[in-house]
Amino acid sequence: MDLLTLARGPILQWSLIICAAGILWRLTGILLLRRKPDYSEPRNTGTWLGALKLIVTRSWPKREFWATTAFGQTIGYVFHVGLVVVIFGFAPHILFIKSLVGVSWPNLPNSLIYATGGITIAALVAALIRRVSNPVLRLLSNFDDYFSWLVTVAPVVTGLLAAAHLGARYETLLAIHILSVCLLLVWLPFGKLMHSVMIFVSRGTTGALFARKGAST
Repeated sequence: MDLLTLARGPILQWSLIICAAGILWRLTGILLLRRKPDYSEPRNTGTWLGALKLIVTRSWPKREFWATTAFGQTIGYVFHVGLVVVIFGFAPHILFIKSLVGVSWPNLPNSLIYATGGITIAALVAALIRRVSNPVLRLLSNFDDYFSWLVTVAPVVTGLLAAAHLGARYETLLAIHILSVCLLLVWLPFGKLMHSVMIFVSRGTTGALFARKGAST
């Protein structure tokens, strides 16, 4: 069995299983946490609206903090949006998703995907430079932060190299790209990348609690 067959066969299958099981395990653990009963009278019954509202409003900083957070917020949005475009807009990715769930949609032009991938890498590099050059961020950072950055940028870099046929045979580059995706999938539920799922859970829960108490968000 060659590297490509192994990568897109059992390794990819097991990484998907580990990712799904890990996310389910993390979410189940949170849902099973014991909560103190709230005996206060609800001031608002629109808790789901409150949850959705906080998810949206907390996705952008308040005006008072914009001057100090603008750069970090901007590069964060650039690489997050870039990742979404590359993952869900590239034709081979759409075919892969279709093979998993049976759903597909029109792809974006390859030139746009390649440009977006380059911008995404640049934004991720800028985020890393900001982390290591800012004394506070550097102090707060640990192995999880840097390894999560590595497993995020690796699939984008290897994907662009494979698309451009640079550095090795295409089959080898494609295998390395798939293996980097597998590493990302395996790490996602257990590291800080889990925030891609937990951010909606935590903000939604907080928004629902605020709405129940009639607090402004």
